[in-house]
Amino acid sequence: MTIPATAPNPGFDAPGVEDFQLPPIAGIEGLTKPVVELVLAAIIIYAFFAWTVRRPALVPSKGQFLGESFHGIVRNSIARDNIGPEFLKYVPFLTTLFAFILVNNLFGIIPLIQFPTFSHPGMAYALAAMVWLTYNIVGIRRHGFVGYLRVSTWPPDVPWWVRIVLTPIEFLSNILLRPVTLSLRLFGNMFAGHLLLLVFILGGEYMLLHSQSILLGVLSPFAFGLGIVFTFFEAFVQVVQAYIFTILTASYIGSVLAEDH
Repeated sequence: MTIPATAPNPGFDAPGVEDFQLPPIAGIEGLTKPVVELVLAAIIIYAFFAWTVRRPALVPSKGQFLGESFHGIVRNSIARDNIGPEFLKYVPFLTTLFAFILVNNLFGIIPLIQFPTFSHPGMAYALAAMVWLTYNIVGIRRHGFVGYLRVSTWPPDVPWWVRIVLTPIEFLSNILLRPVTLSLRLFGNMFAGHLLLLVFILGGEYMLLHSQSILLGVLSPFAFGLGIVFTFFEAFVQVVQAYIFTILTASYIGSVLAEDH
């Protein structure tokens, strides 16, 4: 069979869902890049906080100030405002949660990594499931199983015939759908942001190196430029999504601790 000297240009292969299905590392089943990132994030967070408190002092060093500031944001802006008088016991959990999501999100713009962990749906679902278990256990411990169902699904001060309609809706919303919306919000933003960056960066590469159009070659720097702009925008979204996930978790804990729905 004779192969043509010049193969036809296949065109731009746009990135899609298949770019998020990463192969196993070293052929080990279950060991993928997102799994490695989860472990790496845990190590980074432990090392960061260990470094900030290695020499605690009344007049904090720069490292101690940085750690205390991060802790203070979660304590004052998230836990205290959403949980109430008992907020202090949940600050360590929320601080760890915020830091863990933030680091894994920022992996999406760090060179040589460039993959946000929670752009893979399984990772986001697992994290939301952990949060779901946490606030349900907190609610059951506070009110008992029956009491927790009453607080979560039985709106006070409404007519009985309204409760017939509202109770199933409240059960779906507060018990079943919260982890779904929590995970989809995080996953959707990380997935869309990473896909957007792939489109501009890979598109710019195609326009510069593979396109036969002179015009596209001239316009390729604009594609790369937009990729850089959206990288900064994606960094902002990554921080915001970590904050939103944590503040919603705190609000869920606060709602199950309340005496009335």
